[in-house]
Amino acid sequence: MTYSVQLYSVRDAADADLPGTIARLAEIGYTQVEPYDFVARAGELGDALAEHGMTAPTAHAPLLSADQDEIFAAAARLGIGTVIEPHVPAERWQDAEAIENTAARLNAAAKKGAEHGIRVGYHNHDWEVSSTIGDATVLEYFAGLLDPGVILEVDVYWAAVGGEDPVALLNRLGDRVAAIHLKDGPVSQDRKAQLSAGQGEIGVWRILAAAKDLDVCVVEFDDYDGDIFDALSASLHYLETGAPSASPEEPASGGESTP
Repeated sequence: MTYSVQLYSVRDAADADLPGTIARLAEIGYTQVEPYDFVARAGELGDALAEHGMTAPTAHAPLLSADQDEIFAAAARLGIGTVIEPHVPAERWQDAEAIENTAARLNAAAKKGAEHGIRVGYHNHDWEVSSTIGDATVLEYFAGLLDPGVILEVDVYWAAVGGEDPVALLNRLGDRVAAIHLKDGPVSQDRKAQLSAGQGEIGVWRILAAAKDLDVCVVEFDDYDGDIFDALSASLHYLETGAPSASPEEPASGGESTP
């Protein structure tokens, strides 16, 4: 399994010093990152990744609200193979017509991306699984409307917050899922309560066992009440060794058992 890190997790540090942030992640042991909204800083980011031997196989960008040609050109420059739409507001997931419109627009973006040799995907929050059409979550309804080459990056934490068992959801979505966002914690809307992998209730090993067709597993924190680099280090250590490595804010006991 390959582990990447979503740069949104370290957004404050990256805004202040992007090369230094990449250097710290490399020191921790990450070899891949997932940039977000990367067009404006593509040159600086590319230089930092090259200096530390890191790659960015996936990235987030507002494909449905920004210049797609500009996004895909920057992605190609950075060696990004998959660009993922990170956010469509909750109100756009409440009826079939709106969902079908989003799917059509993402399919069109995928055709343009293919011209650059780049794949397109979508990343969920909780509202795509808390709402349903018939017996299916709207995320699954949406997946059924996507062209075969469009992938899903399932945020398993937000799927759980939305009321779904992430393992069952991954099993139903099957090989449509090429990436996941992995975070841990009490499975609540309280972003500051998020914890390093293995310290919360998400069920890391069950999820990784169910995600059979992943290209990459992306470690992410939406927020964190402590030193984010300590938390990212503890997550990577746990994922690579199966053993907890406590940060000062996180006791090693009480989390998920090892596989």
